[in-house]
Amino acid sequence: MVAPKKHLGQHFLTDDNIAKRIGNLITDDCRNVIEVGPGKGILTKFLLEKDINLKAIDLDLESVEYLQEHYPEHLEKIIFGDFLKMDLLQLFDGQHFQIIGNYPYNISSQILFKALEYKDKVDCISGMFQKEVAQRIITQPGSKVYGILSVLIQTWYNCEYCFTVNEGSFFPPPKVKSGVIRLTRNNVSDIGVDEKLYIEIIKTSFNQRRKTLRNSLKSFNLPDMDMLNKRPEVLSPQDFIELTRLAGER
Repeated sequence: MVAPKKHLGQHFLTDDNIAKRIGNLITDDCRNVIEVGPGKGILTKFLLEKDINLKAIDLDLESVEYLQEHYPEHLEKIIFGDFLKMDLLQLFDGQHFQIIGNYPYNISSQILFKALEYKDKVDCISGMFQKEVAQRIITQPGSKVYGILSVLIQTWYNCEYCFTVNEGSFFPPPKVKSGVIRLTRNNVSDIGVDEKLYIEIIKTSFNQRRKTLRNSLKSFNLPDMDMLNKRPEVLSPQDFIELTRLAGER
């Protein structure tokens, strides 16, 4: 029996119907799939029924041993390791892949930042997050929860909120609701500016989100413009790209 571990942020989904709905979010055009944090395998069992090349990765050795015992014919698909520290390109010999999971709440943002590092290879990111995180990712400019992840994800992915999952569908029940989303890679391959500078400007803006951009971005020596009188949460990815372009010209 695998016991959920608080330090790993584990809340095991117990509803088969929800697990099946999540499993059906993977897209048909890419067979390589990483499942992050399979736990007791409620999602894994539905993924194993599909015609895909699955790699289920878990940092919890107890979970890995449990899955290996229950699916001895799929040992090569069950991997003990830390997703956040892996070279994901090695899993599928540099081919494109998808990421899916009932993500541990305590590292869900880190998982998304990790996925963004491989955005040219990650065609789709789907699965379950804390509802607050899911809403933050998909929300539009002007919202109080719009932030760094919102801008970065929406730069390279089309975002879709699929459904909400109540606390009673887990063991142990979390204190918050969960939200299932699907992020599908858009056709943006080149944003036309230096990506490192783009990310730096976004992070600098939101790290001082109560200030206007005129104050928070002072060190970038941007030309005087109306946009600098605004706060970061009202700017679209395209607005941040324009700021980056101007900063790069100084």
